[in-house]
Amino acid sequence: MQIKGAAVELNNQGFLSDFHNWNKDIAMAIAEEEGLELTDCHWEVIHFMRDYFEQNETPPSPKLIVAACGEKITGMIRCRNKDLHALFPTGGCKIACRLAGLPRHYCNAC
Repeated sequence: MQIKGAAVELNNQGFLSDFHNWNKDIAMAIAEEEGLELTDCHWEVIHFMRDYFEQNETPPSPKLIVAACGEKITGMIRCRNKDLHALFPTGGCKIACRLAGLPRHYCNAC
């Protein structure tokens, strides 16, 4: 994939090959492919997932994402998995993993 003239290496499922090569331009290019316009809520989830993965070397479960980002997603404290899927309608948390630059093999539980 070419982003702003730079080659970005993706695996055969379209996930970033190296977590540390991620940047916002990559996330925006993937979002465009998915037909998503990234909002503050999307970025909240993406940054939470990246921070969690960096600390734990595993992605957060949808339950953890909803607990940590729920108020920002819905505007209310109560949030459910369906709210997370509404934010990423083309694939739920697997798309969120892809946007956050997490390797595909770590996103099987999503």
